[in-house]
Amino acid sequence: MRYGLYYWPEIQGRGEFVRLALEEGGADYVDVARRGSGMAAMSRLLDGAGIKRAPYAPPILKAGKLVVAQTALILHYLGPRLRLVPRSEADRLWAHQLQLTVTDFVKEIHDTHHPISTALYYEDQRPAAKRYSAEFWQNRVPKFLGYFEEVLENSGGPHVFGRKVSYVDLSLFQIVEGLRYAFPRRMKRFESKVPRLIGLRDRVARRPRIAAYLASDRRIPFNESGIFRHYKELDG
Repeated sequence: MRYGLYYWPEIQGRGEFVRLALEEGGADYVDVARRGSGMAAMSRLLDGAGIKRAPYAPPILKAGKLVVAQTALILHYLGPRLRLVPRSEADRLWAHQLQLTVTDFVKEIHDTHHPISTALYYEDQRPAAKRYSAEFWQNRVPKFLGYFEEVLENSGGPHVFGRKVSYVDLSLFQIVEGLRYAFPRRMKRFESKVPRLIGLRDRVARRPRIAAYLASDRRIPFNESGIFRHYKELDG
């Protein structure tokens, strides 16, 4: 199977969680919008051209005639096919549940720089962003990262599913990387509270396919157009 991933070509964004799974799974895929007329192809897909059920927004995955949107659902589909989730239904649902929790957290991370509206520039909501970010680090980061730390503590191994890596582990790697970029000072102070999560990040980064991906031009650098944005005034 050759997969087509449709996502904005200039940012990691939510598409990066899918890219990491495709890379670790050794999938044959095309990052469509980063090639030639790929943006036009993505626009046609969003307009529903040639399909009955148009997706609302990217990321979108095409697998043959199948079209799947929403990051967590794409990973739920890819997990068993790329051997990035155990076989049992209970385990697959647990992975999906965890990924949906990651999705909730990603929304709150994005709101640190756009707490009022995505239709406004960051500069138009800077005071609100500063207040939101302070509350985010005081209350929400300990809650979410503390939860994932507990999941790892109870997993019976270094990964969410013990000794076997899953797409959830890859997503947690991306969360840590993104927070390190966006909030380097705050994250440095916090990391000692979640040693298992940091250890997981390090193990994922050393995996051969992930290491090769991170060193390649396929990995789009973090920037101030994506989910994780670094603004010095928000970093405590």
